[in-house]
Amino acid sequence: MQLVLAALQWMAFMIAGSIAAPIAIADLFQLSPVETAGFIQRTIFVLGAASLIQALIGHKLPINEGPAGLWWGVFTIYAGFAGTLYDAHSQVLGVLQGGMIVSGVIFIILSLTGLLKKLTTLFTPTITFIYLMLLILQLSGSFIKGMFGIQHEGQPFNWLVLLGSALTILIALFLQGHKVQWLRRYSIIFALIGGWIIFGLLGLTKTTSVSSSWFSLPEVFAFGKPVFDSGIIVTAIFITFLLTTNMIASIRVMEEVMKKSGKEVPVRYTQSGIAAGINQLLGGGFSAIGSVPISGAAGFVASTRLFSTLPFILGSIIIVVASFVPKVMNVFASLPAPVGYAVTTVIFIKMVGLALDEYRKVKEVERVHFTAGIALIIGVGAMGVPASAFEGLPVIAASILNNGLILGTIVAIITEQILMKKSS
Repeated sequence: MQLVLAALQWMAFMIAGSIAAPIAIADLFQLSPVETAGFIQRTIFVLGAASLIQALIGHKLPINEGPAGLWWGVFTIYAGFAGTLYDAHSQVLGVLQGGMIVSGVIFIILSLTGLLKKLTTLFTPTITFIYLMLLILQLSGSFIKGMFGIQHEGQPFNWLVLLGSALTILIALFLQGHKVQWLRRYSIIFALIGGWIIFGLLGLTKTTSVSSSWFSLPEVFAFGKPVFDSGIIVTAIFITFLLTTNMIASIRVMEEVMKKSGKEVPVRYTQSGIAAGINQLLGGGFSAIGSVPISGAAGFVASTRLFSTLPFILGSIIIVVASFVPKVMNVFASLPAPVGYAVTTVIFIKMVGLALDEYRKVKEVERVHFTAGIALIIGVGAMGVPASAFEGLPVIAASILNNGLILGTIVAIITEQILMKKSS
């Protein structure tokens, strides 16, 4: 019973953090209700399968895969190319399929040649600390907007949504600090259910109909044959290196969480890279969104104390099976977004502690202060620049400059490497 409950908690956490991306992208590309249903189904299937692949043959850690923010950004930028560089949205989506396939091949090449393993040496405690702080700062804005009920610019916040979000946070905090161990361990799923009930009582829930059928297999190349043009190939090469940064950071953070619990941590960066390549190929083949290991999983594990990989594997299997049942997907899609934001906010409180733990490991305090100062100023500053400011730039340049997390991390790595060479 405990294993099933833990698996369901993983499933709920993974779905809550993933369902918004396919819905937003489907709207961006003006997909029909039927096409949107298929896109959501395929994305959830790929994320469940990707998590399973990493857990079985990749890093073998309980780190869920989520829609990569970098791919989300590329989808957003390329949507604007319909009618200009490309004839229609369908052609753009075919190009993006090709980009994910290229990315998968590059991931595998990087892993087999040993280049990926060399990149892991760049992720010192200083870089991990900065990465986590940038991640927290970047996502905190989305969390607060979501809990205020703000879905787009210019929209006023909703008092009822804020009330429901605040009550959900209080429930999550209460359960996490409870004296009863099993309540603490399964606090996330209970908080999600509690928040869902509160939003229902406040009249803030709505039924989302993804599909009316009972069984459906995800379609391969739903947007037609993948297109491989020079633009998407160059973009995919750079995106893959940036995704590698995300992946290594997520694994590093989870390794620290597992070590504190006394668990033995396997060093499997090469295998993780190969698995990541397979996952990108899945994203392109099933016309979904490219995935990446989610750093927030470390906060989830630290909060729930679910260090075993078995519940995570079972949760991933449940997600894969559920993706074949559209009526079940209807239930997932109906989860009020503010409930997910509220519960995730509590999880990210733990992430702050993980970041500070990395900071305490650093012996060269002046170096970390200088590196963090530059990286945080540039990274956080970039978060405040509107996406429209980068219109007209090459896709890869816009993807980096419009992503404070990646830009700040790159600046941190370069700065630290320069300082280390000067002091040696």
